[in-house]
Amino acid sequence: MINTEVNPGFMNKGFDKVCQFRITLKGTAPPVWRRIQVPGNYTFWDLHVAIQDAMGWSDYHLHRFDFLHPPLRLRLSIGLPDETDARLEIRVLPDWEQRILDHFSPGNDTMNYTYDFGDDWEHSVKLEKVLPREKGVDYPRLIKGKGACPPEDCGGVWSFEQQCREGSIDRDDFDVEEMIFTDPRKRLKAMLAAREGA
Repeated sequence: MINTEVNPGFMNKGFDKVCQFRITLKGTAPPVWRRIQVPGNYTFWDLHVAIQDAMGWSDYHLHRFDFLHPPLRLRLSIGLPDETDARLEIRVLPDWEQRILDHFSPGNDTMNYTYDFGDDWEHSVKLEKVLPREKGVDYPRLIKGKGACPPEDCGGVWSFEQQCREGSIDRDDFDVEEMIFTDPRKRLKAMLAAREGA
């Protein structure tokens, strides 16, 4: 049985550090990006959910974080393990079991986050700083951002850029004030239940 109660961070309990990330959707010009702050005790699953919310994705597809782990000198992948990973000989660590501060550090501050392996949305996820938690502030929170998120299943970066040029997508349609973050634990429970039922 998988423990889905690994992170009390969404409830604003049990953490004193806050991680500030800049997430940039690669290949977009001007770039689509978000700056978020999340609890330092977050797992990669929690960070995934915060990225989905901040960018405007709907979490319909698989995702994965990829990076080079300097002390181990190994490429690591963290995400949702899937049967295709074994065929491709990729070992993916379950993201709900991996803490972000166990892998992000000043010497290892940038990772690649891919969402939807069909449209292949690649994001740079950069740890900008680790801050003390502010009293009375709810985390996660969106600090700043620019650019509308591409619609789901629109065909990838090339198609998105073309639709922006044609005017069918308003590139500036993004408002920091409208940002609402969802509880990553509830989404994890729903995802695991759906996978068990499949």
